[in-house]
Amino acid sequence: MASSYADLLGPLCGEFGIDTEYWDIWGRRHRTSEAALLAILHSFGLDTATPDALEASARQFHRKNQARPLDPVAVLSVADPSPRVPLRAPEGAKVAMALYFEDGRAERQDLVVAAGQQTLPLPVPLPLGYHDLELSVRTPVGPDIRASQRIIVAPERAWLPEILQNGGRAAGLAVSLYGVRSSRNWGVGDFTDLAALCRWTASALGAGFIALNPLHALHNRQPYNTSPYLPLSVFQRNFLYLDVEAVEDLQASAKAQALIRSQPFQQDLAALRSAEYVEYERVARLKRTVLRLLFRSFFREHWLAQTPRAREFQAWAAAQGDLLDRFATYSALDEVLHAQDRNLWIWPDWPEEFRDPDSPAVREFARTHRRRVLFHKYLQWQVDLQLQAVQKLTGELGMPVGLYHDLALATDRCGADLWAYRPFFISGCRVGSPPDDFAPEGQDWAFPPPNSRTHLENGYRLFVETIRRNASHGGALRIDHVMRFFRLFWIPEGVTAAEGTYVNERWQDLIRILALESVRGSFLVVGEDLGTVPLGLREAMEQYGMLRYKLFYFEKGGDGLPLPCSAYPSGALVSSTTHDLPTLAGFWAGRDIEARRAAGVLNDEGLYHRQTEERRAEKRRMTEALIRDGFLPPDFPREAADWSELTGDLHNAIIGFLMSTPAALMLLNQEDLTKELDQQNLPGTTWQYPNWRRKMRYSVEELETSKTAADFALMMRSWLERTNRFTGSR
Repeated sequence: MASSYADLLGPLCGEFGIDTEYWDIWGRRHRTSEAALLAILHSFGLDTATPDALEASARQFHRKNQARPLDPVAVLSVADPSPRVPLRAPEGAKVAMALYFEDGRAERQDLVVAAGQQTLPLPVPLPLGYHDLELSVRTPVGPDIRASQRIIVAPERAWLPEILQNGGRAAGLAVSLYGVRSSRNWGVGDFTDLAALCRWTASALGAGFIALNPLHALHNRQPYNTSPYLPLSVFQRNFLYLDVEAVEDLQASAKAQALIRSQPFQQDLAALRSAEYVEYERVARLKRTVLRLLFRSFFREHWLAQTPRAREFQAWAAAQGDLLDRFATYSALDEVLHAQDRNLWIWPDWPEEFRDPDSPAVREFARTHRRRVLFHKYLQWQVDLQLQAVQKLTGELGMPVGLYHDLALATDRCGADLWAYRPFFISGCRVGSPPDDFAPEGQDWAFPPPNSRTHLENGYRLFVETIRRNASHGGALRIDHVMRFFRLFWIPEGVTAAEGTYVNERWQDLIRILALESVRGSFLVVGEDLGTVPLGLREAMEQYGMLRYKLFYFEKGGDGLPLPCSAYPSGALVSSTTHDLPTLAGFWAGRDIEARRAAGVLNDEGLYHRQTEERRAEKRRMTEALIRDGFLPPDFPREAADWSELTGDLHNAIIGFLMSTPAALMLLNQEDLTKELDQQNLPGTTWQYPNWRRKMRYSVEELETSKTAADFALMMRSWLERTNRFTGSR
């Protein structure tokens, strides 16, 4: 029996990937407390009440694993000349093996387990894909043991478009789709606006892709449920981006057409278009009202008659499977229960019988509200059709990448994914980050970590869908916080962020699956590797062909100056900024510092003045670097405090610097093309700042007609041509 926790924690933490200590950015070692380690082990399902209970539950866990001849899943390299998987069977056992390939073929073989044999050889060559291995193990005593394993065979590297395979480079424009303005949208950017932006980006700029904010489904409730990085579901997309008037069923719905033409409705649309910020709830209400009318028309004209279009929808929905079923059921439940009780905002507050997606009450609800459930599937179908059309357009325009999607790290703990797939998330811990310069006490991001054990038992099926669905209808996928594949910082309930620790993932499995999906879906992968990075991560990204993420603000040499543009790696995407950081104009004007002060998150006057002085010094260093690299003349003033004084030369110089790096991709934020001052998100705020609501300075139409917008476009196009990143038609 165990005499103390200390006798057990070391081996168990090693087995579950829990770091018993870590080093922060200042080089200080943090030892994880016994209480925190026990809390994390408990979240994995171990009984930590006493040392004896922990030892007994660990022994039971080990017995369960040892009793299985095969692990649940094996992720192998297609280049392995002699692939093998671990085998647990006694000497002399007779093994009958059948490997069922994804294409329907099967290979069978029998063998007798030799003395000391601990692996099972597999037939070669193994094709890329997802296969199933089944075993029957016969021993001299006891019944036959049956086992199965998912075999995932992955490529050595992720996919790259032809232009990058041949050593070329490209550039793109980053756009917050919700903030796109046009004379015809309903107060939020939609897929028709996106198509127009693609045409303008390809023709006026000659750029090869448009990078988008995550398009994940949201509750669209201000101010707490509008962040694209805290989604309702990572598997579905936000219907707010639909162009309602482009939905085919509008033509058959006289009622919807009449409603849209009505004066009150048109007044609402005009108000939403002219509003300073995106009004999520108001837009959602108008779009949902009309979309319900369109669905009724579809249901009456197609579904009941089982027309070819209805069968097309049925086939699409069937292919989406359980993920769509559960999301649509959740969405219908949320509507009905909230209508019954306006105080019910989140599923943990629902009546008990509706909190479990597999409960009889939920099944009965889905049966009795099947048209309402079908409506939410219809919305996702329309999103898929419109987004697919935009990506097809980018190919016709000659854009080598097209749409560049973004996969958020988080999912709302009160959202649809947690309701539908709770076993895949850890209970009792949250994700955050350790102390650093930005947050000396650490950060608590307040969403649950993934349960790697459940994903393993599931054969990584849900993980595969996460990648596949977010990359669909695109040529690139950005992985927000790519460190997630290696480790996350866990904070147990009841302790502060500073008392958490890292929990490691099976990174090679996850990266290989990402590479497989990349090759199959023909999309390149960009990993956002900003912040504290574990050893080996960047080498792994390079090995598997993932592009790293480089920002002008952060890349510095030993002298404190920004790195020379020639020092940037080729296997990277270089960018001016991100949604969480100041725009170039905002950085130069100190707009972000003033915004934090106005929002009440920078109340210390001494800190405010110190940040202001540091910003002045940082601008001087940037200016010196631009002079050093020849993007500004030697006599350029180094002490300019106001962006507006020097905007033309500085703007041109910084974009030229970024375009001239060897990085495979250059990404310019739309705000930095048009010299906008305010960033999309101010970290640490919710209602204090209009996060995720800012609209573009120019409408889609003004990009085509404004002389100033044309000058911006000409400047970027010129740099694209000078740096061989131009991919448009001349």
